[in-house]
Amino acid sequence: TGGHTTEILRLLSCLSESYSPIHYIFADSDKMSEAKIRSFEQKRAETFSNSKFTLDRIPRSREVRQSWTSSVVTTLYSILYSLPLTYKLKPDLILCNGPGTCVPVCISALLLGLLGIKRAIIVYVESICRVETLSLSGKILYYFSDYFIVQWPDLKEKYPKSVYLGRIV
Repeated sequence: TGGHTTEILRLLSCLSESYSPIHYIFADSDKMSEAKIRSFEQKRAETFSNSKFTLDRIPRSREVRQSWTSSVVTTLYSILYSLPLTYKLKPDLILCNGPGTCVPVCISALLLGLLGIKRAIIVYVESICRVETLSLSGKILYYFSDYFIVQWPDLKEKYPKSVYLGRIV
């Protein structure tokens, strides 16, 4: 919501027309992202006339301040909900940047790869606001992503698998 959506749209603004269609997946309780995405895609269509996109909602895996115990259940539910969507989309690349919604989608994509159905490249970009520690999503996806990008040198020192590119959003 809000900040994560703004960051991912900044990243997407650098992509060429060859990255199409783009499938946006966000939490069903997220009320702001859809409007931001539609506005972004409307401007993008002025430059790239063949730009295509879809919008999909999934159950939020974890609400702010939700207990760890109940978040396991809601995350499992979100993964089960994400599996058919990920199967339908069969993405080549998943670019995500931190909200908990990306974890079920990435796990679903990993499962499709393990089953030999379709392997997706997972690129995780830690939020610019994460200066000294990783987000919970980052702590999980650090081990499963193909590329793990951080925007602060201190994080690169703590997490050697990460790639430090400086500030990219």
